[in-house]
Amino acid sequence: MTTDSTAQKSGKPSFIPQFTPKLVTVLKDGYSLSHLRADAIAGLTVAVVALPLSMAIAIASGATPAQGLYTAIVGGFLVSLLGGSRFQIGGPAGAFIVLVAATAHTHGMEGLLLATMMSGAMLMLAGFFRLGTYVKFVPYPVTVGFTAGIAVIIFASQIKDIFGLSLSMPEPGPLLEKLPVLVEALPSASPASMVLAGATILAIQGLKRLNPHLPGMLIAVASAAIIAAVAGLPVETIGSKFGGIPTSFPLPHLPNFSMEKVQAVFPSAVAFTLLGAIESLLSAVVADGMTGRRHRSNCELVAQGVANMGSALFGGICVTGTIARTATNVRAGAHGPVAGMLHAVFLLGFILVAAPLAAFIPLASLAGVLAIVAWNMVEKPAFATLLRASRGDALVLLATFGLTIFRDLTEAIIVGFALGSVLFIHRMSQITKVETAVPFVAEDRADDDEGARQPYDEKRMNVPDIVIYRISGAFFFGAAASVGSVLDRINDQHKALIIDFSAVPFADATAANVIELLAHKAQKRNIAVFLAGAAPEVRRELSRHGLRPPHVRYEASIESAVAHAQQG
Repeated sequence: MTTDSTAQKSGKPSFIPQFTPKLVTVLKDGYSLSHLRADAIAGLTVAVVALPLSMAIAIASGATPAQGLYTAIVGGFLVSLLGGSRFQIGGPAGAFIVLVAATAHTHGMEGLLLATMMSGAMLMLAGFFRLGTYVKFVPYPVTVGFTAGIAVIIFASQIKDIFGLSLSMPEPGPLLEKLPVLVEALPSASPASMVLAGATILAIQGLKRLNPHLPGMLIAVASAAIIAAVAGLPVETIGSKFGGIPTSFPLPHLPNFSMEKVQAVFPSAVAFTLLGAIESLLSAVVADGMTGRRHRSNCELVAQGVANMGSALFGGICVTGTIARTATNVRAGAHGPVAGMLHAVFLLGFILVAAPLAAFIPLASLAGVLAIVAWNMVEKPAFATLLRASRGDALVLLATFGLTIFRDLTEAIIVGFALGSVLFIHRMSQITKVETAVPFVAEDRADDDEGARQPYDEKRMNVPDIVIYRISGAFFFGAAASVGSVLDRINDQHKALIIDFSAVPFADATAANVIELLAHKAQKRNIAVFLAGAAPEVRRELSRHGLRPPHVRYEASIESAVAHAQQG
């Protein structure tokens, strides 16, 4: 029997359907001229939003604005071409600014490109090994905490350009080291930069209230560029800092690497992979919620992996699913992945045709754009709710938030996830219970009874030498100790112990070991052990740990276990 047919019989999707891009599905359903028109309009709308964002994010990440556009073009095209989400838009994301900037500063641009390529390979493997489902287990307070922390760091990184400060030394990366340097440089603040940044922020917010469908960011940045050029304002621009944007597209090339370099950038690649998976799948979930569709998480991870490798080949930075641009795509009426592919084509057209105009864009204006991005990244209602929800959730949130700002993003996610897991274990252990009673004598049935029975009444049990324990809830390592202490209380006066597993959805290795030790103790005391109502999955887990006849006997119900126990 083939793998695909086995998967179909088990009800699980086989390999090929699970990793078939959504583009293929959309085209199979029929793709008309009206669908192309809708996707073209949505793609152009997203490209207008992505244009200033891609350049601003790249500059904040320590790359060039051209690299941001290369990332959006190559990465965005591949994500839509191969992805498991119908509406996902890929490109450079604000969440990566901290990690990318730190990697570029430590390992140089070649090291950043190598880490991006390695991250792409890791994302592909994660998808093929079907690990996308497990990304959903990241606790909500962790995602809210690190997103808010990243927003604070992004805003802090833009203070220099917003105020037009002239620093006497390279700007430090860590926040606690950065702030004193910025404060010391305040006397050098440029009024022109502050006016342009403030005007950009006000224009974006004002246009959003006036008409949310207008491309506020592009209008604000273009207006700032025109004002700065016409008035001859003494502000730093893309042209003065980067020499503008090339009017051609680069040829693909592999980054320089060696085993020593691979080892050096490996931690950064892991961090890119972890954050990329979380961001991409969160973005896909947002699109699902807006449209009622369902994405395939593992297929999406494979596409993200290919996109990151492709981006690095063309000199781009990290690619991930972008929530704001994906939401814009949905609101603009996109029909499917063609919209994302066209958004990349439109950006390519900008490079080939209008790149020289980007040289006039003031960096203060792009800093204003990122200030808006940082403000929107903070899930303010969710943050406030989690602080009030419980002490445990508040602890996870604040620990992740604080570590993101003052330590390291990877460390913040790991610690937050660990704290969230401990909190979950504590809560689960509290709802796992053990109940005890003596068995009952079954009621007589009427001749015309078709199987209906009275509710199970443990208080009517009257066989004192048989004891029954009922375990309810998940029987796992967090609850094993408390359950084991209760089960150990059986004494030699009982001839049989019946453990009811009918309300246990799953049991882990620790739980199975507790029961196995109990069965050995009972065997030494000549006490028969019956396991009643265990689901097939639970029974298999218990059997793997030696809980098989003659040490224990499995019965379908408490009634049958009681009957066999009485027979001896």
